[in-house]
Amino acid sequence: MTMQAEQMVLASLSADSLALGAHWIYETKEIDDKIGRVEGLLAPLPGSYHPNKGKGDFTHYGDQTLLLLESLVRHQGFQAVRFAEDWRQYMQQYTGYMDKASKATLENMDKGQGLTEAGSRSNDLAGAARIAPLMFLYRQNLDRLLEAVREQTVLTHNNPATLAGADLIARIAWAVLQGTKPAQAAIAEVEKGVQDIGLDTRLRAALDSAGEDSRAAIRAFGQTCAVDSALPGVVHLVLKYEDDLRSALIENVMAGGDSAARGLAVGLILGAGRAGSALPQEWSTGLRQYNRIQELLAALARVQI
Repeated sequence: MTMQAEQMVLASLSADSLALGAHWIYETKEIDDKIGRVEGLLAPLPGSYHPNKGKGDFTHYGDQTLLLLESLVRHQGFQAVRFAEDWRQYMQQYTGYMDKASKATLENMDKGQGLTEAGSRSNDLAGAARIAPLMFLYRQNLDRLLEAVREQTVLTHNNPATLAGADLIARIAWAVLQGTKPAQAAIAEVEKGVQDIGLDTRLRAALDSAGEDSRAAIRAFGQTCAVDSALPGVVHLVLKYEDDLRSALIENVMAGGDSAARGLAVGLILGAGRAGSALPQEWSTGLRQYNRIQELLAALARVQI
């Protein structure tokens, strides 16, 4: 299972980096005309939201995922206050894109709110999607995993829908790590329901979308960052491409919008299963932080929990 879990982390981070070149381009025709079919890691276009990033880098979502991985190794496990301290120090000097959730969380911390109570009210998927390192560490302990996933998500996204989304993503990915097929895991967990009525309704609608064109389906659900738009798109991609990780991540990017957050979650779920072994080698080894990630995963595998 350790090898599967490594593939899962690399697939999640590779999905974020693959999305970097076209991230937050909502007009899919613009992606077609200016970039073409995204089948490899690319630098962002001039004038993008990530002007200081290059090929093989991460968006701000991937950067925070890597930060979580580093924090788990540094502290030999997940401690919410320690991770909050690491996050605050890192983001205070961060030079990449600063989203509203991060700005609001930092402002709340600066006003004296407790580090673990200062999270923004953002309903973005991003806070729920950066959990691959926790999945790796707690891959054999579902209860501790779900507890840690909630604690890390609430740090920056203290929103019921985002927290419900984080719980769902973790449950699906954990089931896949245990050997359940991704589509079966997604269907089973969605049918159990999530603790947000609006999100629950939209997720159930996504279960019927596997036969649809991905661009059309994701446009219908919404290309935005909001979890009630983005997470149904994740479910669609998992159902449609459960044995084809490469196509799932490419089609995710080609669908436009917040492809980085969707990609982190899709890569996590599909990377946890058999499809993870099909992660294109040039995507993972092309990551600028590839060697560092390998070192950190090797160190995290030795952590006693």
